[in-house]
Amino acid sequence: MIADPTPASLGYRMPAEWERHEATWLAWPHNPNTWPGKFAPVPDIYVQMVRALYQQERVHICINDAESAVRVRGLLRTAGIDFSSTIQFHEIPTNDTWARDHGPIFLTRSREGKSELAATDWIFNTWGQKYGPWDLDDVVPQKIAAMFELQCFIPGIVLEGGSIDVNGHGTLLTTESCLLNPNRNPSLSRVDIEEYLRAYLGVTHILWLGDGIVGDDTDGHIDDIARFVNPTTVVCAIEDDPADVNYRPLQDNLRRLQSMKDQQGRPLHVVPLCMPSPVEYEGNRLPASYANFYIANDTVLVPTYDCLNDQRALTTLQELFPLRQVVGIPCTDLVWGLGAIHCVTQQQPAAY
Repeated sequence: MIADPTPASLGYRMPAEWERHEATWLAWPHNPNTWPGKFAPVPDIYVQMVRALYQQERVHICINDAESAVRVRGLLRTAGIDFSSTIQFHEIPTNDTWARDHGPIFLTRSREGKSELAATDWIFNTWGQKYGPWDLDDVVPQKIAAMFELQCFIPGIVLEGGSIDVNGHGTLLTTESCLLNPNRNPSLSRVDIEEYLRAYLGVTHILWLGDGIVGDDTDGHIDDIARFVNPTTVVCAIEDDPADVNYRPLQDNLRRLQSMKDQQGRPLHVVPLCMPSPVEYEGNRLPASYANFYIANDTVLVPTYDCLNDQRALTTLQELFPLRQVVGIPCTDLVWGLGAIHCVTQQQPAAY
């Protein structure tokens, strides 16, 4: 049941990812079971992300204990990263590293000429109770909100940050395969879920795509298939090979997007974004997608997979972000954990 006052009724909204950030949140990887037999190269990928971010916005890093902080500082120093107040460690224990999904979804509002920040704390249950435990992850938003003395809204339903994308002007993009999956909120209808999204994220217009990509254990998060890059433009992941298992679901999503309109009734500008060559490990097809990029203040971090389409995807995104530097981060090892750059980052909007 939605209780008043809601964030929307108080003037809050979820900003678009390209709006100015105060910081990026990461949860440092520590669970070897997430990358069976392949954990060793993963921390270096996080080092590369920190290097690309820390000179343009703060980087908040959740670590499990003081010993972990010492180890991570050593990794960053070895990589030549100059420590300053822009990198901060927080002893907030986590079960795993997926900050996009277990971290707070931040909101902002303008009041008396100033921007104010708040947080939302949705239930996190490891994508429909697929893994366990998740007790530490589920309380991360409350701890961050308390640390910064932010008002924290608690919707009381399951939602992951990677399952939604917004244009900052009222339109939200999501998938039926995830948000309508009975392993999330079985008692809620599509109408019910839309009411929660409007009330707690300040959106007014909700667009539904169909299925996600093969290998995605989240049941089809939007951040692997379609993303807003400005208020009226969406990139849509497209598979070129008709024989590939992802071809039909991605074509269906493309057709849907081409018929959709924004909150003002304007057709969306839809830009195809190629998929990488299939990435597999030990016979498993992994959810590798260039759509899992992260928009920072001055850069766009894009996962790459050591294949011919890497440069094609980077060029497409550079054309769409002419004022930001598009940076490729090798993620073939990271995606063995079934996620990439967007999955492990969470933006904190600027409040001023």
